Amino acid sequence: MPRRLIDISVPLKAGIKSDPPHSLPKIEYLDHHQTAPAMAEYMGVRVDQLPDGEYAAVERVQISTHNGTHLDAPYHYFSTMNHALKLGGEPSWRIDEVPLEWCYQPAVKLDFRHLPGGYVATPGDVEAELKRIGHTLQPLEIVVVNTAAGARYGEDDYVDRGCGMGKAATMWMLERGVRLVGTDGWSWDAPFSLTRLAVAKTGNAELIWEGHRAGREIGYSHLEKLHNLDQLPADGFEVVCFPVKIHRASAGWTRAVAIIND
Repeated sequence: MPRRLIDISVPLKAGIKSDPPHSLPKIEYLDHHQTAPAMAEYMGVRVDQLPDGEYAAVERVQISTHNGTHLDAPYHYFSTMNHALKLGGEPSWRIDEVPLEWCYQPAVKLDFRHLPGGYVATPGDVEAELKRIGHTLQPLEIVVVNTAAGARYGEDDYVDRGCGMGKAATMWMLERGVRLVGTDGWSWDAPFSLTRLAVAKTGNAELIWEGHRAGREIGYSHLEKLHNLDQLPADGFEVVCFPVKIHRASAGWTRAVAIIND
């Protein structure tokens, strides 16, 4: 059967507004000529004895596990999880403990590009969109959310764009067996700058990171900084997003890919 692969990951790139200033990635590019002297010295030869005076291209990268397209582990949100499933909960899984079965499943897309920046999506919003596209959620399906932030990746306003997913909406999906979700926004939650305004107005600290905190009740993972979600159909595709296996980490980078069987 013919199939199409759509890259739904962003490139890890320095010098763009992909994250808040204090957490931007740094990449140093060393070309073939820059690395040649050290290799020539080590091998006891002259640089001109190497082919075209070249050795290897190498990059030195300073990043966090939350730069670029990445998969968050339940440990990122809270130290314990599954309080809704087990009395007292249990220690949250790190990224090297996230079940691989979560990371390769049929998927569905919620198109929330029309929702304003800072809006916190509710269970009603999720139900209405699923009804619009004629889809019933199945256990372990991956749910990706196309927000207004997707088209702004790398632009000055990216971190502050798009809607977020509230705790109630997240729990609604988790209670139906979903364990992995994703967004093309910087965060699964509403932009922090807009959440801050809501907290200042209401005095309600429970608004802070509320979508993430759903993981305390039922452990789940989510993808952040997805890309090209506008190219996906509403359903009928799969997502593959195995994370890099980093010992005891809160997240791992992933080359997330959507597979469409035509």
